[in-house]
Amino acid sequence: MGLSLEQALGVHPAALKLRAERGEIIASNLANENTPGFKAHDIDFRARLSEAAQGSSSALRFESDEIQYRVPSGASQDGNTVDLATEQAEFAQNTVDFQTSLTFLNMKLKGLSAAINGST
Repeated sequence: MGLSLEQALGVHPAALKLRAERGEIIASNLANENTPGFKAHDIDFRARLSEAAQGSSSALRFESDEIQYRVPSGASQDGNTVDLATEQAEFAQNTVDFQTSLTFLNMKLKGLSAAINGST
């Protein structure tokens, strides 16, 4: 009976990659808070993770046309749709979620190591 590392680790490696990409997108939004006409971007994390869980490797590659625009909470005179409070909250939540996925992945790897070494 062979061990499939992908099966053993589950969706956590894909979640880490998606969270890292999402963090970059949100950081770009924050960096462009004062750029006239800049439109805030994001991805549909749940849809992407679901695709990745079903084995679609294309879910982990980002194309510019697949990144969505964030709906602004209020109008701005210069056309910029970045809301600082929203982006900071999304960035913080994404960071916590990244850490959670990293913790789960670490626990899985420790369990595999214990099984290989024959310890409990």
